[in-house]
Amino acid sequence: MSNIKAWKLLSLFCLFAVLMGCQSKEEQLQKTIQESIKKAEVELSQLGTALDNGSLRNALLLKEYGVQLKNQQPELSKVVDVITLDATRQGALYSGLTQRLKDIKGTYLIPPYEDTLHSIDLLREAAKPTLFSDALTDPINMLADMSKGNLARIGAISQQAEGAGVGNQMVGNPNYGNWQSNSNGTSFWQWYGMYRILGDVFNRVEYGSWSRGRKYSYYNDYGRTRYSSPKQIKAQSTLETRTRQSYQRQGKQFTSPYASKKTGASGLSRSSYTPPKSRSSYSRSSSYSNNSGSVRNSGSRTSRGVSRGK
Repeated sequence: MSNIKAWKLLSLFCLFAVLMGCQSKEEQLQKTIQESIKKAEVELSQLGTALDNGSLRNALLLKEYGVQLKNQQPELSKVVDVITLDATRQGALYSGLTQRLKDIKGTYLIPPYEDTLHSIDLLREAAKPTLFSDALTDPINMLADMSKGNLARIGAISQQAEGAGVGNQMVGNPNYGNWQSNSNGTSFWQWYGMYRILGDVFNRVEYGSWSRGRKYSYYNDYGRTRYSSPKQIKAQSTLETRTRQSYQRQGKQFTSPYASKKTGASGLSRSSYTPPKSRSSYSRSSSYSNNSGSVRNSGSRTSRGVSRGK
């Protein structure tokens, strides 16, 4: 009997130790998340300062392109002013990062914690000045295409190689708009808020046609994982699945807009060519503590000033 009691006591002790270990890991994960949130706050603030003081090279180039285009085509001034907002804290790109951090801070105590750490890691990568500067190539190249060849694309496939098409770079990016479905189930791109003015200049974009013939953009080919929230990625996947099923019922073939990466872009930072982590874990959650990027090194190698298109 004494042996049985001893065995039971030992079993209870082991069970208690396991439970305590699980609780300890949970507490450690929560602490790591809190620390990562603080680092993300600092890094976003540093990025904002870089935008404020003009030390982000492609932000300066975006402003320069805006001035050039307004001089060439004054009738586009209001549209240009909206697009060039991305060179400031008020732009959708920076505002999107701050909103994502706010959302994380409101839900970080809800499991699974590894998913939260993953979201923070992606956000912190997106806040790196070199990557953010690369992301600015989309609005820059949108202005370049509007200039009728007077301004050159940067960090992208050339317009000569890609063919005609203006304003496609920002389509599909949930920081600027989303896909709205009509009564027939057909989805069209709808610009958000102040970006609605772009709908007065650019042709309406239907999702199926866009998916089939999508042109290069930094967001869709390199930045989608870093510059989207998990909720936005889920919405994109849901729309893709729904459209594919609709096409199948009609006997038509659907091509995913993300089926293949458009190749040929050059001049982006090395960080953009490095795939983001697929998922964080506790052991890797502090991987950015000594590698969060420096504002002083924020200049992207993609630009050397305003040049004429070829």
